[in-house]
Amino acid sequence: MSSSSLLGSSSLLSHPLAPYGWDAGWEAEFAPYAAQGLLPGRVLRVDRGQCDLVTPLGIVRADTEFVVPRDPMKVVCTGDWAAVDAEGDPRYVRTLLPRRTAFTRSTSSKRSEGQILAANVDHAVITVSLAVEVDLGRIERFLALAWESGAQPLVVLSKADLVPDPLGLSYLVEDVESVAPGVQVLPVSSATGEGVEVLAAILASGTSVLLGASGAGKSTLANTLLGEDVMTVQAARDVDGKGRHTTTTRNLLVLPGGGVLIDTPGLRGVGLWDAEAGVGQVFSEIEDLAGDCRFHDCAHEAEPGCAVMAAVEDGSLSVRRLESYRKLLRENQRIVAKTDARLRAEILKDWKRKGAEGRAAMEAKRGGRVR
Repeated sequence: MSSSSLLGSSSLLSHPLAPYGWDAGWEAEFAPYAAQGLLPGRVLRVDRGQCDLVTPLGIVRADTEFVVPRDPMKVVCTGDWAAVDAEGDPRYVRTLLPRRTAFTRSTSSKRSEGQILAANVDHAVITVSLAVEVDLGRIERFLALAWESGAQPLVVLSKADLVPDPLGLSYLVEDVESVAPGVQVLPVSSATGEGVEVLAAILASGTSVLLGASGAGKSTLANTLLGEDVMTVQAARDVDGKGRHTTTTRNLLVLPGGGVLIDTPGLRGVGLWDAEAGVGQVFSEIEDLAGDCRFHDCAHEAEPGCAVMAAVEDGSLSVRRLESYRKLLRENQRIVAKTDARLRAEILKDWKRKGAEGRAAMEAKRGGRVR
């Protein structure tokens, strides 16, 4: 049976790929490839140049050698929709459909390459363990990447049963909400079931990706949502709550209540990748304050009429929050500058200007003549 007849023989709701997110938009994108006799498929996992895809014919294994671009941002990734050979041994992925969203981080490579962690994601579920002290700065970093990806972030505070005091749990939720404007913060316990139904209802529409450090409880949470032990689980260390990499690949799985879930390995490093807009979204209160600064290019350091520094002084904005904002903006600027010659030149010019101003100020303090 040809791919075009497979697509035309049933409605979208009864289409075999509907549980995996197939909709009218993807059908329209795929139409030219259906005319070529290719099959649509969603990538379930990628492994050493090959990938598993779910297609109208079932799950197939395909080679990705025809989709090996120089740009690492365009490699086949879990969550991608693809056009794949209808038959043959081996089958090949012929092309990828344009991504709607992509969760991207920078690698630890000195070349500063981007790495796609998941594609076509609607919900970015940032999983934070309550077994250890909550790192607000790390949450802000994850949120910046999530907003930049185009997905809707959600912070899940896992292992909520380890905080038996309801008041203490409420304070923890408030602390996280203070650094996550516009984001729902949900305490969840796989052990007691707290919050699980609410989370399942949120994830029932679209594609979700679980993100977080090793030991955050992502695999346990995935098993709870799936209703069976699909993902292997390992205990976290009591000392620091860190775990070994239970999940070693990114896997796309259908949730019983609707929606699909991508589980990811624990992330030790979460480097920003061209995420200025995402940083602005996370620190929206600072961006709003900056609009009231006297100078439009205010650096929020020592300029007169700085609304941001005024907020720090009156206590309405924490020093930690401002320092985190500055840190992420600087990091993002460095990443972008590695691939943008014009920006590198502007940064160098700014450094020279600040250096000259600093030297002039020092000479003035010493009673010397400012040149």
